[in-house]
Amino acid sequence: MSEEKYLLEVEHLKQYFPIKEGFRTVPLKAVDDISFAIKPGETLGLVGESGCGKTTVGRTLLRLYQPTAGRIVFDGEVLFDSEKKIDVDMHPYRKQMQMVFQDPYSSLDPRMTVEDIIGEPLDVHKLYSSKGERRDKILSLMETVGLNAEHAMRYAHEFSGGQRQRIGIARALAVDPKFIVCDEPVSALDVSIQAQVVNMFEELQEKLGVAYLFIAHDLLVVHHISDRIAVMYLGHMMEIADADDLNNNPIHPYTLSLLSAVPIPDPNIARKSQRIILEGDVPSPLKMPSGCPFRTRCRYATEQCAKEMPPLTDRGNRHFVACWNK
Repeated sequence: MSEEKYLLEVEHLKQYFPIKEGFRTVPLKAVDDISFAIKPGETLGLVGESGCGKTTVGRTLLRLYQPTAGRIVFDGEVLFDSEKKIDVDMHPYRKQMQMVFQDPYSSLDPRMTVEDIIGEPLDVHKLYSSKGERRDKILSLMETVGLNAEHAMRYAHEFSGGQRQRIGIARALAVDPKFIVCDEPVSALDVSIQAQVVNMFEELQEKLGVAYLFIAHDLLVVHHISDRIAVMYLGHMMEIADADDLNNNPIHPYTLSLLSAVPIPDPNIARKSQRIILEGDVPSPLKMPSGCPFRTRCRYATEQCAKEMPPLTDRGNRHFVACWNK
């Protein structure tokens, strides 16, 4: 990974949660040995079914969860390395790494005004020298995300979902970060508002040069905003490629089934397209199948799939796939 400059490098990241089953404790493998990298100013889209570990990846990167194992490097600094026992204090890095949460209704404190919500990161990191400078910064951030100055003294419950998400984005931008984890930031919003918020993310990236890990399960939204897309299934990385390449040339059977479920606006093309229905249910992360976790629902599964998890291999044009048979 060293031939290019990366802002964030993640290697063999694991996040296991201890779950009690009767008298014994078993690990729930939410994220199991995934690796990826993000360049400065780039958007990596992370997609997969609900419960596949997408949000856990984002929270683990920001160390809201303590990683079980692996290595996290941010802007050339090793933040966590389980082998070398490196585990740095995250406070100095909080300014550079921020998060926009999925639910704009529960992620904002109902007892705080908009001014105080956006100003809190400024207070924590002492990023102003006077009350006047603090207020100017807050009003400038509000303008950046399309909120009016008169909104400053209102409370979160007085706003619509789209406006609340804008408040959350302004809060994340307050410390001028280099990297933002966007955890399904539009899934709780109406479709008409989704487009506005996604366009705002793109404009902010162009203006500020911030990099995103954009987590979602809507492939149309992810394809629109992402430079590259990573597909996850039950804690494992199945495929990573440039957004257009993944959309036009999906290789992994799971990616094929996800893309076949995306609605096509042209009725003539839609009639000809073949929907790939997956058989069986998603296995429990507490009782994972051996080898490839997708094999129990895969029409191409062989004995080798049951023996070991396929590694992510480059199929050309930096298109990485973890599959023995495709």
